[in-house]
Amino acid sequence: MNYNSVIFEQAFGTFEQLTKSDLPEICFSGKSNVGKSSLINRLLGRKNLARVSTKPGKTVTINFYKLDCARLVDLPGYGYAKVPFAEKDRWSTLMEGYFKSGRNIKNVFQLIDMRHKPGDFDITMLEFLKAMNIPCSVILTKSDKLNRSEFLKMEEEISGMVREILPDCKIFAFSSLNGNGVNELREYLESLI
Repeated sequence: MNYNSVIFEQAFGTFEQLTKSDLPEICFSGKSNVGKSSLINRLLGRKNLARVSTKPGKTVTINFYKLDCARLVDLPGYGYAKVPFAEKDRWSTLMEGYFKSGRNIKNVFQLIDMRHKPGDFDITMLEFLKAMNIPCSVILTKSDKLNRSEFLKMEEEISGMVREILPDCKIFAFSSLNGNGVNELREYLESLI
């Protein structure tokens, strides 16, 4: 996979706008402010390709990044309380439409902030992906924010919760700040394609 050839391709706010799926797609899903955009930038070796915001709830579209042999898909963040109900409903319709449209989804990386146990929205998303039979892996973000003992404790707790739903789920620890886990993620991405 040539990470230097990546371009921001398109953003879609409604299901009806989605174009045909003609390449394998790798998705990134998670709560608002979990670090999806930062992870995509680090993974691709770019600083500002995916827009990073300090305010949660800013990614309100499905954003597509085209590589030579696949697309990375940044899904809207969920679980931000200050978003109006109508907007949450639009996001829900957009996401459900995306997942049920028969696209060539190779994997959904579900991002969980490693400092906290998975919340209700995280659990619901994992259960939805399982029910839809969509391949899924978990990335524990912000691993640099924990000391070694906290890291090991949270890794064990979160892995246990995830594997109650998805027993064979691959789980990666990641830091967009220091690059921890980037090589393992790249290798796994390439194996998926």
